[in-house]
Amino acid sequence: MSADKGCCCGCDDKKTALYDIHAALGGKIVPFAGYLMPIQYPKGIVAEHRRVRSTVGVFDVSHMGEFEFRGPDAAAFLNWITINDVSKLAVGQAQYSAFCYPDGGMVDDLLVYRFPDHYLMVVNAANLPKDRDWVEKHLPTSGVQFTDRSDEFSLLAIQGPKAKDLLSKLTTVNLDSLDYYHLTEGQVAGRPGIVARTGYTGELGYEVMVKNAFAVQLWQAIFEAGKPFEVEPIGLGARDTLRLEMKYCLYGNDIDATTNPLEAGLGWITKLDKGDFMGKAAIQAVKAAGLTRKLVGFEVLGKGLPRHGTPILKEGKLVGVTTSGNYSPMLDRGIGLGYVPVELSSIGTELELDLRGRVLPLRLVKTPFYQPHVA
Repeated sequence: MSADKGCCCGCDDKKTALYDIHAALGGKIVPFAGYLMPIQYPKGIVAEHRRVRSTVGVFDVSHMGEFEFRGPDAAAFLNWITINDVSKLAVGQAQYSAFCYPDGGMVDDLLVYRFPDHYLMVVNAANLPKDRDWVEKHLPTSGVQFTDRSDEFSLLAIQGPKAKDLLSKLTTVNLDSLDYYHLTEGQVAGRPGIVARTGYTGELGYEVMVKNAFAVQLWQAIFEAGKPFEVEPIGLGARDTLRLEMKYCLYGNDIDATTNPLEAGLGWITKLDKGDFMGKAAIQAVKAAGLTRKLVGFEVLGKGLPRHGTPILKEGKLVGVTTSGNYSPMLDRGIGLGYVPVELSSIGTELELDLRGRVLPLRLVKTPFYQPHVA
């Protein structure tokens, strides 16, 4: 990433350290969050999606941002600027959380990793400059050292039922003792790296972070070790359909500055019983007043695919909007997420979609849409 900042075609998009490999594999490269990234490979999004659900796939997610926090007040600062409770993190644990504005709207969702002497935060690539500015704007004058290390690391996600079998062939890390949302440091493909049992697919999976100089070596080692498991490269298109089947929120679609974490179903990461934090008063007020809308999951009853922005109707009247929608390769039907009034949010409720004038019925269903068999 740091060695190859620009694009040969004259645009300003960066390349990850694995760009040449993606191109050689026939990846369809598109500008995404300031990077040139593979949206899919020749077999297509549906095949890639099913590969992850059946055996194992590998994603290059090196475009994600990494922020490092050190100093005696780092934990207190992170506890104030995020909505989850950083004080509950033990060394070697990861935590899903978010930044919120003072009005309770969401700046971004993120991960916090705790190491023995510092914290590492992983943020969405599309929000990296905004998140960096947000952190820098609120840093105390002393006690916290903040470093944006995003251009130093490559990040690979190894996801699927065979992810553990594959990675165990390459690392000194004892994967049997690495619990969900935990991390450790160790050798991976003969080089130092960070291994976290996290992911964005719902499957058993690991995210491996190494210095950019080791990225190609790691990729090659993964694909050599993964041959018995039919490992394949997976693009950002399948990453999106995989996360949708799990009802994992996507910033800019399902959550943004106009949504609060409670209506987005993220009350479980919003720790109102901890000390003060950015946005707490506004979120408490929302809770006290009662939610007026909720993020729900629905399946389409008929042939048609919902997309971001597709209107949701009740007897022809607009009552909501689709935030994410697509074809589910595992369910073989259209599925989506959207905000609807609380009184219309019960599972089994039937509403309609307005697909450019063609009205299709939908039914609210229990989420996640698909239940992986995670070991």
